[in-house]
Amino acid sequence: MFSFKFALPSLCLLPLLMLAADPPVIIKKTAIVPTSPASGSEMFKQYCASCHGADAKGHGPAVPALKVPPPDLTMLAKNNKGKYPAFRVQAAIQGDTAVVAHGDKDMPVWGTIFREMSNSNESKIAARISNLGLYIESLQQK
Repeated sequence: MFSFKFALPSLCLLPLLMLAADPPVIIKKTAIVPTSPASGSEMFKQYCASCHGADAKGHGPAVPALKVPPPDLTMLAKNNKGKYPAFRVQAAIQGDTAVVAHGDKDMPVWGTIFREMSNSNESKIAARISNLGLYIESLQQK
């Protein structure tokens, strides 16, 4: 037999439980701050760390808002039979390849952004992509 003695307290707790739920995390979009094309470290901190984390291990502050968590960038070589996949990394940065872990374009296409930032100067764009890739390579776990 159904008892209102137990149902009423449960119904009273329901609104409190709903209020206690975590609100959805929203990524705040801000203007891109230009950095030096020569500094992979500076570019990583400015453009990548919010998702990949300052240590590149995939634990940045924006992760809760992403559909798919970003990869640990320090494990790229280890997960590729000990060889850093430079071409794949550069293609991902440029937006030339679809990266499944990025879901439906959670990761900005930095090649396009770097092009705009560099006034379509091909050598500056190439320097940005190369230096960012080299910095990520320097973070690889042995």
